[in-house]
Amino acid sequence: MKRSLFAKAAAVFMAASIALCGCSSDNSGSSSESGVDNSLKKVQDAGKLLLGLDPTFKPMGYTDENDEIVGFDIDVAKEVCKRMGVELEAVPINWDTKESDLNAGTIDCIWNGLSVDGKRAEVMLLSEPYMKNDMVFVVKNGSGYSTMSDLADKTIAVQNGSTAQTILQESEIGSTCTVSALATNVEALQQLELDLVDAVFLDSVVANYEIVTGGKDYVILDDGLYSEEYAIGFRLGDKKLCAEVEKQLKEMKADGTLGEISTKWFGSDVTTIGS
Repeated sequence: MKRSLFAKAAAVFMAASIALCGCSSDNSGSSSESGVDNSLKKVQDAGKLLLGLDPTFKPMGYTDENDEIVGFDIDVAKEVCKRMGVELEAVPINWDTKESDLNAGTIDCIWNGLSVDGKRAEVMLLSEPYMKNDMVFVVKNGSGYSTMSDLADKTIAVQNGSTAQTILQESEIGSTCTVSALATNVEALQQLELDLVDAVFLDSVVANYEIVTGGKDYVILDDGLYSEEYAIGFRLGDKKLCAEVEKQLKEMKADGTLGEISTKWFGSDVTTIGS
């Protein structure tokens, strides 16, 4: 595995997740001008939690063939809401403007395979990470690409506004290749299918899901892999809501419910919160 700037950037992201995640983070002020954190009460009074998501992010949260929003994060959030005594309402958002939607109050949280990084920790309150994920390069089988270095001077698709885009653009390979930023991972994979790009750089959970369920003849390159973490994003200062969600997740981890949901989607318990 090559390390270089690509892996160094990943290490920076992981360090930021350790230092800045969790409801007790010191980078958040109050959730209202009065200095009172009413974030949990607001959700309880409304009787629902508004979850913002990109509805194309399989298998975390996406719209299925019946026009229903489903996925691993959705199943977990529904159970959390059930235990909190509120309903879950999934709200499709533009991933490029997710921070604006959160700050405007149109959603209560961003819960959709949200990768941890230092920049996000500066503009939102990130929960304790609940899951690890690898970032991978996907190419067509028989493409002739077997290592990351083979992708130099090639066109690589990423989701616009994602950490994949940031990491790729700041890496050594990103300085030589053409980065094609597209609206969704689904669109990026479609571009690969049509031979409009040479590779896609994305989350392994998405890549593996598409390969297995879609029957695509894709290959995940071993070269360039690194780990990142998923967390839930709340408004800065919404510590009480964040703490309550974390509490429910840890209880679900302890009683096996979280593992059951993970096994349903991934074949094993890949969650990390409370471990």
